[in-house]
Amino acid sequence: MTLTAPVFTPSVRAQRWLDAFGAALATGKPDAVLPLFDADCYWRDLVSFTWNIRTQEGHDAIRDMLSARQADTAAANFQLEGEATEADGITDAWFTFETRVSRGRGHLRLKNDKAWTLLTTMVELKGFEEKKGTRRIKGAEHGAQQGRKSWLERRHEEEARLGYDEQPYTVIIGGGQGGIILAARLKRLGVPTIVIEKNARAGDSWRNRYKTLCLHDPVWYDHLPYMPFPDDWPVFAPKDKVGDWLEMYTKVMEINYWGSTTAKKATFNEDTGEWEVVVDRAGKEVTLRPKQLVFALGVSGYANVPKIPGAETFEGDQHHSSKHPGPEAYKGKKAVVLGSNNSAHDICAALWENGADVTMVQRSSTHIAPSDSLMELALGGLYSEEALKNGIDHHKADLVFASVPYKIMHTFHIPVYDEMKKRDADLYGRLEKAGFMLDFGDDGSGLFMKYLRRGSGYYIDVGASELVANGSVKLKSHNNIERINPNSVTLTDGTELPADLLVYATGYGSMNHWLADLVSPEVADRVGKVWGLGSSTTKDPGPWEGELRNMWKPTNQKQLWIHGGNLHQSRHYSQFLSLQLKARYEGLDTPVYGQAAVHHLR
Repeated sequence: MTLTAPVFTPSVRAQRWLDAFGAALATGKPDAVLPLFDADCYWRDLVSFTWNIRTQEGHDAIRDMLSARQADTAAANFQLEGEATEADGITDAWFTFETRVSRGRGHLRLKNDKAWTLLTTMVELKGFEEKKGTRRIKGAEHGAQQGRKSWLERRHEEEARLGYDEQPYTVIIGGGQGGIILAARLKRLGVPTIVIEKNARAGDSWRNRYKTLCLHDPVWYDHLPYMPFPDDWPVFAPKDKVGDWLEMYTKVMEINYWGSTTAKKATFNEDTGEWEVVVDRAGKEVTLRPKQLVFALGVSGYANVPKIPGAETFEGDQHHSSKHPGPEAYKGKKAVVLGSNNSAHDICAALWENGADVTMVQRSSTHIAPSDSLMELALGGLYSEEALKNGIDHHKADLVFASVPYKIMHTFHIPVYDEMKKRDADLYGRLEKAGFMLDFGDDGSGLFMKYLRRGSGYYIDVGASELVANGSVKLKSHNNIERINPNSVTLTDGTELPADLLVYATGYGSMNHWLADLVSPEVADRVGKVWGLGSSTTKDPGPWEGELRNMWKPTNQKQLWIHGGNLHQSRHYSQFLSLQLKARYEGLDTPVYGQAAVHHLR
């Protein structure tokens, strides 16, 4: 009689690992946990264990984190969620768990029944849950009551009181998508918050851009928290439609939004442990004194406008792409656009459509990702109608995205862009024949890694690349503008281009330039550079950080935070920033493990 070993399903193997993990954590000994991890392993934690956003890479890093946090976190009750799956020798599993103060959700990848990647995320704080579902407020107060105030009266009182008679706990500087999304989460958590925005209305940061601007990311990638777009919302929403949605969202989510308000100066008072934020609100100076200050000014700093000799002599129009009014006034005119990323291509295409003679000046190589290929190859599995049919909504997709450690993320992307090279070989060949300098990132990992590493260097092609390839938009590559003349520009190769319009599509500086001006250069340097992974690739100098610098987590300036990113990142990471702020608001102990060192300044 031959005995055969029992065959365990992926779900059984995953739960056995989770049971062993919970038991090992309960010992309080890191060395009891390490044998459960593969030699090549990564544990990414979003707040649950570290009160930080941090990836532990390898056994030594995991041991160090557990030595500091294992006993205090008291993580337990690791339970499989749904059924685990297996493909190519990797077991994938979702699970839930608890810590001493929170409930969490995680993801596990097993290789030979040992953890290859582990994701742990905080979902909610025990005792401080959002008032949703069975905990929702009644709204109506049944019965008779003298002096009863309506919802609208109470709302108006709150708006009149907060910032004057009562100080907000958090002030968010920047009322674009990032500030609005974070404020909505804080409102749901009961954290008094004011959003400061220089524009008059929520959504104006979108309305004020060039008229042809549309989202290049698809609708499934761009939902706001709590209130997804309607199911007939355009795949690529026009800017004014996005602006109107943000304005509606701000009102419906009851966000305390101070439009037409400019932050003039912010100072941290060490004695009181609070910020003093001086703002100009519609011509009146107000001083706010929040405990926490969040900068939500996008992913960049000030516009980069190159200083080029002769600029003051130019007789035509010149402006940065962020100030471009649109193409209507330039029919029959000669336009020169300096740059070759998203904004440069969009502006060139719109000018050509409106009858301008357009030349793109390309200074450095650019990655081109045709939209259809990007949607299908890179995003379709997670953010699409097909993904929804497969049970993957944007909440689950966000966690799948987050479960891949940055250290190995490029290996997931390289095959995608290898396939894109084959699929779009004709376009790429014609672009290069036209002289366009093309790249796929330093290691062939394409668009998203370029975005994470440097925040630039790519264009999602929605039509302008064909105009460059066929010569409709003229191209001068391997060039820069050496001098600006009254009616022309002289390039570095000596070519002179007649010009009535000069657009600088030259990107933006680091986000902490805002800190230097609004707080101080010393604080900006204490915080250090914002964005980038330390990958030692172009424009992303090392050393390796393992996470985006200073984003959504404690910085080296007490009680100062940076929030931003695209709509997907603002939605996903606002959850973890809001929980960090809520914990501090409620006076919970939040020992931060692994505070990142500062290696790069502005």
